[in-house]
Amino acid sequence: MRKFLIWLFWIPLGVLLVIFAAANRHDVTVSFDPFMARDPVLSRDVPLFLLLILVAALGVIVGGCAVWFGQRHWRRAARRHEADARAAQVELAGLRAQAAAAKPEAQRLPVPSGMGLYGPIGRDKQRATL
Repeated sequence: MRKFLIWLFWIPLGVLLVIFAAANRHDVTVSFDPFMARDPVLSRDVPLFLLLILVAALGVIVGGCAVWFGQRHWRRAARRHEADARAAQVELAGLRAQAAAAKPEAQRLPVPSGMGLYGPIGRDKQRATL
């Protein structure tokens, strides 16, 4: 199902990009000099569709970086909490080991044969026969 949804998204997107590229294949001049736009050193002729696709891709990358840098506080807090949790687990394991080593083994008292929990087998607390 997931592959179907991926194909359902990517095939129409690819068709739209091909149609967009075919409709906008004329060249435009891109200049990086605000004072002399026709300077051949700082200007290039590129197809319009390529320019628009590159600008959109650059916008996605810059937006992703902005979000990633904006969330650094939460990632730092998550790392700190994970380290605290691991330290607490190690401390708990040590305390359990100490408690197990310090705890004396339970002594079981011998039960006389023929005696149940409440007295002789076959009788209840009031010594009535069951």
